[in-house]
Amino acid sequence: MKQKQLTITFLTFCVAAFSGMKAASAASFSVIADGLYNAGGLSFSPDGSLYVTEAGIGGSGGCVPPASGQGDSLCYGTSGAVTKIENGKTERILTGLSSIALPDGTGAGGPRDIQFDATGKPYVLIGYGANPAFRDRNLGDTDLGKIIAPDFKTNSWTSVADLANYELANNPDGGDVGSNPLGFVIDGNKLVAADAGANDLLSVNTGGSNLQAITSFPEDILTNPVFPPSDTPSNEPAQVPSQGEVVRSQFAAQPVPSGVAKGPDGAYYISQFTGFPFPEGGAKIYRVGADGTSVFADGFTQLTDLQFDPAGNLYALQYANQSAWKGDFDGSVIKIAADGTRTTLLSGNGLESPSALTIGADGAVYVTNRGDRPGQGQVLRIENTKSIPEPDSALGVLAIAALGIGWLHKKRELPNLP
Repeated sequence: MKQKQLTITFLTFCVAAFSGMKAASAASFSVIADGLYNAGGLSFSPDGSLYVTEAGIGGSGGCVPPASGQGDSLCYGTSGAVTKIENGKTERILTGLSSIALPDGTGAGGPRDIQFDATGKPYVLIGYGANPAFRDRNLGDTDLGKIIAPDFKTNSWTSVADLANYELANNPDGGDVGSNPLGFVIDGNKLVAADAGANDLLSVNTGGSNLQAITSFPEDILTNPVFPPSDTPSNEPAQVPSQGEVVRSQFAAQPVPSGVAKGPDGAYYISQFTGFPFPEGGAKIYRVGADGTSVFADGFTQLTDLQFDPAGNLYALQYANQSAWKGDFDGSVIKIAADGTRTTLLSGNGLESPSALTIGADGAVYVTNRGDRPGQGQVLRIENTKSIPEPDSALGVLAIAALGIGWLHKKRELPNLP
């Protein structure tokens, strides 16, 4: 199968990690929400409440084949939700959202991210994770692969933009047709989304007009990549070299965009989830601005999200610190200071297959933990994030200072799912 869909399969299903950069701080965390079903993105509303998406566990409705074309089908239900966390209490504030998942509830596509505009209006991004051609044909009218605008008071919503259909009609990167939007940011009257299945960055007005691709992302050519042993269990057995097979010295891999944040310089920064065989240290952070697309920082492994704080520090979230097929579950939060200094705030020690993060007004980092495990997802509050820089961790970073550092100083208990 082709590389983009292989990457999406692993991004949806696999868990793995190992810490290649030792934590250099005394960061600690508390669990502020538990029992979530495939927890995704999270965001604070203007009133200070924290909201987190749950992709759900699919259901007994129609089914579509997975992106890879191999393995069990993903079947539809309305088990997706948005949960509100306030004053130590959790409540599902929006229910009945579209969801697809494997029979055991893993590999879910459904609500993946939530953001609020300047007026406090919420928008929710619904993932998918398959070929859009199967969506309407097999599932009927669903919100998978769309951005919606919910009304929490009435438990209703309206569709804003159909990202999956855009991929079906346009396929900007020219590769396999697929859609799995995972993260987005609100920039004025624009919604800017990273679609991992389509391998592109999209923009649409908050009213739903002018949906277009901003850019697509290139393949990586790996030199002497490390492949899993021939007896390694895999979602994609055809990609694991067989016993005695000559392993290629160069291998084309397709990493995909997994999250997006707007930087203090006005550009968009995009996290990258590396493609098979998921080389350690092979993930990048891209910068997309008026002057084009460039690599801002590299040396990461399987990034799922990123976020700037008011001081201009960039926080990157590693879902796995080691190649996905190695079977470890630890993840990392890595801080990149405005001068390029890189520090690991937390690695492992309970941080396992994290999926998204945000920064609170209290300066703490909030992370969705165990994001791929139905009924086991958590939201963590990471404290004591001031840390000691690691002299050997600044791998290939271009300092934000070079982009105009002077400008920075002017700124700023759950019920079971059905």
